[in-house]
Amino acid sequence: MSVMKFTKDHEWVRLEGDGTGTVGITDYAQEQLGELVYVELPEIDAEVEQGVEAGVIESVKAAGDLKSPVTGSVVEVNEALADEPGKINEDPLGEGWVFKVKLAEVSGADDLMDQAEYDEYVEEQG
Repeated sequence: MSVMKFTKDHEWVRLEGDGTGTVGITDYAQEQLGELVYVELPEIDAEVEQGVEAGVIESVKAAGDLKSPVTGSVVEVNEALADEPGKINEDPLGEGWVFKVKLAEVSGADDLMDQAEYDEYVEEQG
């Protein structure tokens, strides 16, 4: 069974029972950025740290860091985003995922928000 967790920087991670997590940006983030035109993906086997830049996302309006919500090693990247960064706009929580990571510590995501907490956080951002 998978569990979704969210960061205050509007990234999400879908944690799987096998100790891996799929990472992307939230619907709120893609709405704020607008039409995405470029995604810099992390390298396979790259070590990523929770809260530290793992890639870059650029839109017609702005460029921003993609921070990893968890610490671990990148095991897969969404190659389709190189040609179609707009997949993130179309389906940010599905086909618009950015990379997958083998978690260093499964408990590392414990301090992230669940869906209800994240929804409340976004509402407070106004």
